[in-house]
Amino acid sequence: MTTNKGAISQFIEKYYLHFNAASVVDAAKEYENQLAKGSKMLVSLAGAMSTAELGKIFAEVIRQDKVQIISCTGANLEEDIMNLVAHSHYKRVPNYRDLTPQDEWDLLEKGLNRVTDTCIPEEEAFRRLQEHIFKIWKDAEAAGERFFPHEFMYKLVLSGVLDQYHEIDPKNSWMIAAAEANLPMVVPGWEDSTMGNIFASYVLKGELKASTMKSGIEYMTFLADWYTANSKDGIGFFQIGGGIAGDFPICVVPMLYQDMERTDTPFWSYFCQISDSTTSYGSYSGAVPNEKITWGKLDINTPKYIIESDATIVAPLIFAYLLDM
Repeated sequence: MTTNKGAISQFIEKYYLHFNAASVVDAAKEYENQLAKGSKMLVSLAGAMSTAELGKIFAEVIRQDKVQIISCTGANLEEDIMNLVAHSHYKRVPNYRDLTPQDEWDLLEKGLNRVTDTCIPEEEAFRRLQEHIFKIWKDAEAAGERFFPHEFMYKLVLSGVLDQYHEIDPKNSWMIAAAEANLPMVVPGWEDSTMGNIFASYVLKGELKASTMKSGIEYMTFLADWYTANSKDGIGFFQIGGGIAGDFPICVVPMLYQDMERTDTPFWSYFCQISDSTTSYGSYSGAVPNEKITWGKLDINTPKYIIESDATIVAPLIFAYLLDM
């Protein structure tokens, strides 16, 4: 057992010995080993990890430089900030499995958008951000400037305009930690998020130009340049959930190797996915890591882990291990 670790880490080392539990410990130890030998790490965030308040521990992972680039959905990008400014207005629905369609409609009419057992308050969360982010979008356009979605959000949280609304300790916001570190990020498919929908509505109304927001293709070219510049000592891939947050960035390696014909491009040096998507025919999220070898993403010898469990349970444990908790 590792002696310099805290109680949580010692607990999982002592009792997590087999099956998915053992994979948690193995993946955490190899993540730590990757960093120790100089590799960088990409963390991808899918699902509703921000609404699950992963920021309470992930922010410290960022501050301690245990992640060097993030790929996340537009929902996770904005929902961390929504929780920051509207936490007291959220409503928890522990009996969500028993809700009828009428119960769901009643929540809608109250402006409460449900994510499993947690309802996000539309007025205090979405609309509170909309007023301020629109001004930032508009000012950039007036200056002839273009930015990525996450860069606009960094400007928002660093501007101080949201300080008046803070309802949680800012140290528990992973977006504040990322903005303060100016952490590299890609946000594929941002358009399907709430802020993406709002931006599109302004484009439809003629109040903003679509070109003010940098595109997904530009995210991929940025990632290609970042990967090329940082992969000398390896870059690991830690995937929380499935979906586009993982699918998009992992493809940068075969793109560089095959399409750009840069055959000296190293494969991802580590791969771990936490997912409850069972292995099935045609399911990318349920594909075992070995399948990625055939696509030129992982090497034969790349350390590979798949933890078939709930990411809201597993990810905090692995992060706690990295933080010696």
